[in-house]
Amino acid sequence: MARIIILVAQDFQDLEVLYPYHRLKEEGHDVLLLGMGEKTYKGKYGYPVQSDGDILTDVQADAIIIPGGWAPDFLRRSAQAIILVQRMDKEKKPIAAICHGGWLLCSAGILKGRRATSFFAIKDDMQNAGADWVDKEVCVDKNLITSRKPDDLGAFCKAILAQLPK
Repeated sequence: MARIIILVAQDFQDLEVLYPYHRLKEEGHDVLLLGMGEKTYKGKYGYPVQSDGDILTDVQADAIIIPGGWAPDFLRRSAQAIILVQRMDKEKKPIAAICHGGWLLCSAGILKGRRATSFFAIKDDMQNAGADWVDKEVCVDKNLITSRKPDDLGAFCKAILAQLPK
């Protein structure tokens, strides 16, 4: 089974962490919540999660998920988060971002010439980073999986599962 990292930081979008976390665990995958040095993080709607570690540790993973909310604005300020996303892309491992998670993709510089989607409010950021932005529930471009909002979580998780090693 695969090892998947879900990045967490303050004010993550609650459903965009919890839905993939439980859906992937249900399939038997090893899912880790990695943060930025804190043990507990609260989502935008107040749901707390416990971090399994932080992005400063060199955790090997088969895929990474970047949820939305305001957390990506904090994550994109972390050199380690950017390096992690760049490394995963270089290794052609699945990188899945939903909602405002695209902000970290912009900062990592991996969108040039790629098709992607996001929450409509960051469409300009995605395009300015070089993405061919589309408005659809899930967009897959090689190892990059993107979605717009919590309503898209079903399609988002199906696309992630399709790219994971069995």
